[in-house]
Amino acid sequence: MQVNILNTDTICAIATAHGMGAIAVVRVSGVSSFPIVSQIFKRNGKPFDIGKILSHKAYYGHIVDNGALIDEVLVTFFKGPHSFTGEDSVEISVHGSVFIQQKLLQILIAHGCRMAEAGEFTRRAFVNRKFDLAQAEAIADLISSESEAAHRVAINQLKGGFSKELQVLRSKLLEMTSLVELELDFSEEDVEFADRSQLKALLQEILVKVNKLKDSFRLGNAIKNGIPVAIVGQTNTGKSTLLNALLGEDRAIVSDIAGTTRDTIEETLNINGILYRFIDTAGLRATDETIEKIGIERSYKKIAEANVVIGMLDATTDYESMLLSANEIRSKVDFGHQQLILCINKVDTLADQGEATLGQLRQDLNNDDILVICISAKHKFGLNDLYNTLKHSQPLAHPDTTLVTNVRHYEALVHANDSLERVQQGLEMNIPTDLVSQDLRQALYHLGSITGEITTDEVLGSIFSRFCIGK
Repeated sequence: MQVNILNTDTICAIATAHGMGAIAVVRVSGVSSFPIVSQIFKRNGKPFDIGKILSHKAYYGHIVDNGALIDEVLVTFFKGPHSFTGEDSVEISVHGSVFIQQKLLQILIAHGCRMAEAGEFTRRAFVNRKFDLAQAEAIADLISSESEAAHRVAINQLKGGFSKELQVLRSKLLEMTSLVELELDFSEEDVEFADRSQLKALLQEILVKVNKLKDSFRLGNAIKNGIPVAIVGQTNTGKSTLLNALLGEDRAIVSDIAGTTRDTIEETLNINGILYRFIDTAGLRATDETIEKIGIERSYKKIAEANVVIGMLDATTDYESMLLSANEIRSKVDFGHQQLILCINKVDTLADQGEATLGQLRQDLNNDDILVICISAKHKFGLNDLYNTLKHSQPLAHPDTTLVTNVRHYEALVHANDSLERVQQGLEMNIPTDLVSQDLRQALYHLGSITGEITTDEVLGSIFSRFCIGK
């Protein structure tokens, strides 16, 4: 069901997580929310007078249906526009019984409410200009945040940090577009209102900022969904053992038989407030076994997608084999976007030679961008070194830095960047002003689509349908 954004129905839904708990909150919003709730809410056995309602104040009383006591509750009234949705709204805190929650919804619907659609409360807030579309999507990110870093990024976007940057960009771009389009009105007089050198300088400034936002998506998306860390290496180097050691449970099958891991295994782990998504991959080796070959192909794909690559080296093999394996892993890493951590595993077998091997490998690799540490995944030796190395291998942005975390925003920035590059090329080639103006308008459209300044019901329906009901 597609709800019209101008719908004035009074809606209701459970705002807390489904299931039984200590308390639950039922949310009501719309023009009739106060009268409807006042019909079923009593204080000291008397009907509640809506004329005496004070906004943002909680009232203790009882929900009563046809004379039957349903529950003792706290009811908080919010007068529009000073509410989340911008409308008159009510939040009813009841005991967390599933029966009570469902009974209250039935009573509200019987008195004139209807069940809210997914994301309808937030959608109404957007329509009532409580915040823009990017901030609305930040609410969903805030609810689903699983780490301190993801929470921080969502809070920054909710406060409007991203939106403010876009507003500045659009304002400058709109000024440029206005000057260019003014020339179209005087095309027969061959007049230039926009100094081309100034236009090119302003365009370059905007392109730099758009590219910076666009490029931040790799880190922003990683923080939101977990920084991807691929654990790779030859067979039997201890990849699955390391995953189990990091997680503190036997998640991956460990065996002396080569090629045990045939597919990737992914698990997340929160380390110092940052969510990491560890990916155990199939061992890299030449094989004719069809299933294992598919697993190895997926390993190479996961290496390309990872922000951090942990290369496992077997200390029980000879040094030349270890160096060969290290170089093979290095050849698959893009150091412009990825960090490589080489772990010399099974160092418990090296007696006192671990540090010497470590120093020799660092010297032979001759690359300061490669971090090398010694561990024993089986005995959980060196895991703290690995945690610290991971922490410093992925430099996180300053808390106030804007990071793009949303795929929709990223795609809009890509399209805006393409349009701006066409404008840049057009100015260099002196193409007709009307064509330059068209590309400028396209850039404005794509930037405006992020904050909802330019949008459609279809887009809004797609965005808010991903929200939970009650939000």
